[in-house]
Parts: sequence; C-alpha cells; structure tokens
Amino acid sequence: MLSLSVVSSGISGARVSETATAEVGGEQADSGNAEEPTAAPGVLRRLWARREWILVILGGLALAVALTWPTMRDPRHTVPGDIGDPALFAWQIAWGGHALLTDPWHLWDSNTFYPDTYSLAFTDTVLGYMPFGMIGSGMDDAVLRYNILYVLLHALAFIGAYALTRQLGAHPLGAAVAGIAWAFAPWRLAHAGHMNVISTGGIALSLAMIARGHGWSLRRGHRPERHSPWWALAGWLVAAWQITLGLAIGLPFAYVMIGLCLVVAGFYGWARWRRGRAPFGRRLLVADLAGGLVFGAATLYMGIAYSRIVELHPQADRGLNWTEMYSPPWRGLFIAPESSWLWGARHAGARADLMWPPEMALLAGVTLIALATVGLFVSVFRVRHRVLLALGVVVAVVLTLGATLPGNGDPGYLTLSKHLPGWAALRTPGRMTLWSSLLLAVLAAGAVSAFVAQAKSIAPWRSGVLARGKFVVLRLALLIPLVLVTVEGVNRTAHPEVLRYPAAMAAAQEPILVLPSGGSLEMSIMLWTTNGFPRIPNGVVTFVPAAQERIRSISQTFPDRTSIDVLRAYGIKSVVVLPEWLGGTPWAGVPDRPVDMLGITREQIDGAILYRLG
Repeated sequence: MLSLSVVSSGISGARVSETATAEVGGEQADSGNAEEPTAAPGVLRRLWARREWILVILGGLALAVALTWPTMRDPRHTVPGDIGDPALFAWQIAWGGHALLTDPWHLWDSNTFYPDTYSLAFTDTVLGYMPFGMIGSGMDDAVLRYNILYVLLHALAFIGAYALTRQLGAHPLGAAVAGIAWAFAPWRLAHAGHMNVISTGGIALSLAMIARGHGWSLRRGHRPERHSPWWALAGWLVAAWQITLGLAIGLPFAYVMIGLCLVVAGFYGWARWRRGRAPFGRRLLVADLAGGLVFGAATLYMGIAYSRIVELHPQADRGLNWTEMYSPPWRGLFIAPESSWLWGARHAGARADLMWPPEMALLAGVTLIALATVGLFVSVFRVRHRVLLALGVVVAVVLTLGATLPGNGDPGYLTLSKHLPGWAALRTPGRMTLWSSLLLAVLAAGAVSAFVAQAKSIAPWRSGVLARGKFVVLRLALLIPLVLVTVEGVNRTAHPEVLRYPAAMAAAQEPILVLPSGGSLEMSIMLWTTNGFPRIPNGVVTFVPAAQERIRSISQTFPDRTSIDVLRAYGIKSVVVLPEWLGGTPWAGVPDRPVDMLGITREQIDGAILYRLG
C-alpha cells in the first residue's frame, strides 16, 4: 500500500499535470521581486501540480469504501463473503506480523498444523500484507485489519488500472472507466473471500511505472526524453511486492514479466544492430537489471517455499485432473456471480448449469465488453496496438477456458501445466480472466478517450444555439460509460459475523487440539488463535498432512487410554471440545464419555468443554 503515495508524483506526465506545472512556474517567475518566498505557497504549488493524482487516490479510496460497502460498517466483527477464507487470510496476516516481531527466522513455521513445520506455505500466502500484522493484536484487530486491507486492495486496483491506461495515452475519463471496470468487475465478486485472487492492483501499477520509466505509451510510442530509471526501478519493486501476495495470481504475472523482458531484449538488440546505438542508456539498463533481480529473488523465494512443501508432503502435488475439473465453459465468460447486484439474480438460471459457479462465473462486465469492442474500431490508440491488445484478449480467454477447449486444452492451458515450472499447481484456469479484463479495460479506455476527443472538437462559442446544445448533450453523454461500469460494480455480498472466540481456549495450555476437526470450521479455529497464537494441530488446506490425519483419526475415540497416550506423545496438553459443532461428526459422542481413571480433568467453560491432559 505504500505505493499509493508514489502514484501521486505524476506517473504519466498527464496533460493536466503538465499544464498546471507550467502555470505554477510562470507564477513563480513573476514573484521574483519578493525578498524571501514562504514555504506554504511552494507546497500548495506542488499539490496543485499533482492535483490529478491526489484526486485519483482520494477518489479511489472513496470508491473502494462505497463499492465494498457494508465492509466498513462493522469491520471488527463481520467479513465479506463468508467466514471461511477471510478467517484464514486474517490469521495469515496476523501470524506474519507476530512472527516478524518475535521470531522472523521461523516465519514459515506457523502455530497451526502442529507439529509440522513450514505450515504457512501449505496454501497460497499473502506474505506481502504481513507487515500490517505488526499493528494491533488479538482477534478483533485481526478482523479489522483484514477488512481495511480488503477495501484498500480495491482502491489500489482502481489506481493501478487508472495509472496504466493514463500512461498508455488515455484521457482521464477513459482511465477512470478502465479503473472502475477492472477493480470492481463482476467476476471479482465471486472471490470476495479470496484475498490472494483479488489483490491485483500491483500488477497494473507496476506495469504503469515500468512503462513510464521507459517513456513508452500506446498513443505516442517510445519517447527517449521521458526515460526515468527511478520510475522503472520503482515499478520492478512494486512487481516484486505483488509476487509476495500469492502465486495463484503471481505466477502467471511472473511469466508475463519474463515475456515482456524477452520482447524488450529483442527490441534492444534490434535497435543496436539497425541504428548502431542502444534505445536507452546505461542508467535505465542498470535500473532494469537491479529491479529484475529483486523481482526474480522474490519469485524464487516464494517458489522455494512451496516446492519444499511438495518435498515434505507429496500428497500436496496436484494432478491435471484438478485443472480439468475447474475449467469453465465458454458461456461462463458471460455469467455473473450471485453477489452481483445488477446481474446476479438475472443470471441465476445460467449459473445453475455451471459445475462450480465461484470459479466459473467470469463476467468481466457487459459495459466493459461493449466499450472494448468499440475500442477495436474507434480509439486514440494506434491500429497495430489495438490488434495486439485484441490478440492478447484472445490468448487470455483461451487460457481461461482451460481444458474445455478442443484437445482438452492441449495446446492451451494444459500445455503450460506440463511444461512451465509451477503452472500445474494453478488448478483454476478461470482466474486468468483478470488478464482479459485488464486488456479489455485498456481497449475501453481508448474508446472513451476517442469520444472525449470528438466532443472537444465542437466549439460551442463559435456556433449557434443548436451546436451549443449538442455540445452539452455530448459532454453529459460522456459520463454514461462511467456510470454504467460503476453500477455493474455494485455488490450484494454477504457480510456474516465471525464465530465467537471460545473462552475455553483462553484457559487451555498449548498445544491445544480443538474438536471437531475438519471442514471450514478449521479456518475459524485458526483465526481464534490470533489471541496469543497457541500451537494447534488444527488447520485446513487442499491436502491433509500425515500428522494431522493421525491426530484426527485417533481423537475420534477421545477420551480413552489409547487416544490420550497418542495425543500426549504428540505433545498435546489440552483438548477443547465444541458441543454445538459435534453433530454429524465422528466426535459426536465425546461429551458423554467418562474420564475416570484416565489421568485427565474435564471442565465446562461457557458452553465448551476443556480437557487437561496433564
């Protein structure tokens, strides 16, 4: 989130900012007779020169609060989506902050899945948010922190897409349409609980910064006089931070960046051969190399952690059948998730035919698709660039459909799964829709910018009343795309209350086993441990570690001599049983079993049962 303040320094050299800067410079020159300029006017001039980006940041924050509402209505007790994955990510961030403050060398050895090590890497990890976990403590703060970050990641997505399309040559209105359409696209509503999937702002922002550093845009091409090594380096650093928000989205981004590097390297070599000189200087090249090394190191760091898990737990390796199962049909590209206010109910029938709607309802936005289609023919961008953007959309859509294409996605998504390192772990091809959405947003920005240019060509003060009326109507009509993409971003996402922390856990000596074990309840148990971070064998991911399987299996007969001996051998000192959650589970009879002559004690605490194993 620190990158939000970086944007305000003027990433694209926008015409508004340039004009303001020129005007301010003239005013400063005229005031040369003053004996000593005060500091305040200088600050005001700098703020005025950067007013576009100040407004973009403030507007992005306001939009994020409004379009994620009611997230901030009760941010200490409710979470968007459901109480499953948000609880998991809230725990992750809190654990990361706790580890950074107490024992950073054992960051990956979390308090869950005891006694296993490297347990933080059992699932996709939002490592980049963990420094925020150093602020506050306890479960209430963990939930509050999660909700604040949830709102901010939407704001950053808007700002990133705005900055990217602005740098590429779009008008501010076109950039605003692109920013809203991408940051609040209907498909994202299905992932309200998947913080690792919707944290995409760093992708667009880093691309904008790198493009700014290389003086490149779709509208004006390459301008060497606009080179800025510092912008390029900052872009690479933001890209490295984006990678630490999880490889579910980060790994495809890494391959996109590798592809861009190859294209730039080819352009560099061609320019030296054809023109006899490099297209950019040594300082910019050094910035790219330094930034690329940081980006590569971050990617390698994350990759090593996850590859280590596959070594320790071979059952964590996912076969290609996962990809085949989660591949969406082509009609999913035009179906909105249930939580879309505008389209959710209207698409209920079509959504019912999808095998797994949360990963297969992939509507990027009806308005966005329409504007992007217009942008293929009417745009401020060059024709060849529009063709390349369209080809990019086609490639992204092909990858999004996964194994539902002819040939079972080979060639296609499954080809990448077979040959690119790490790609096989990406079991949900539908998430590639973020790339088609971003490219559609760029095309849409070009179309809206063309509309603005057409409206500006009318000079009402030189014409009659009819022309002036046409001018006003056109100006008002320009706001229609902005309104439509905003309406499509309105949500009706549920905001349930998180489960109440059991007082029995506060009285228990760790390590603590909480029963029942298994299912989505485990995510709430993980969140409960943010009160002190006691070690627990509980936790849930897409595979079951051997130690956890053994503890779960033996605990089904608890409390008896065999289960108690095994739990003691694992170091478990307390067992907390939640009677209200036992129905229909293998632990349903636990509260009725006697504890006499077993060397343990049992205590009722606020509806839960605490067993002390001694």
